[in-house]
Amino acid sequence: MTGFDELADGTYTAVVDTIEDGLATIFFEEDGEEIGNAVCEATELPDEGRQSDAILLVTVVNGSPLRWTPDPERSMERTEAAQDRFDQLSERPPSDDDSE
Repeated sequence: MTGFDELADGTYTAVVDTIEDGLATIFFEEDGEEIGNAVCEATELPDEGRQSDAILLVTVVNGSPLRWTPDPERSMERTEAAQDRFDQLSERPPSDDDSE
């Protein structure tokens, strides 16, 4: 676990991984690379960010999240991509009997 205090001041992409027992596990990305993670109270997130796979921009100053900005368009894209992967994996491959 990295935590906010190990992030340099700046703005990062934050991806909500899970929310369990009122705690949100968040992964931070910079230029598409994962650079750390943290756990915070889910109530610290905006309403739009209180679900798995929500994407937010977070501004960190002095080791604390200062501002959370939801990115609903990227969140929807991520949700749709995950659903597409699930749908592809759940399709039954054709059997030899299907080709006759």
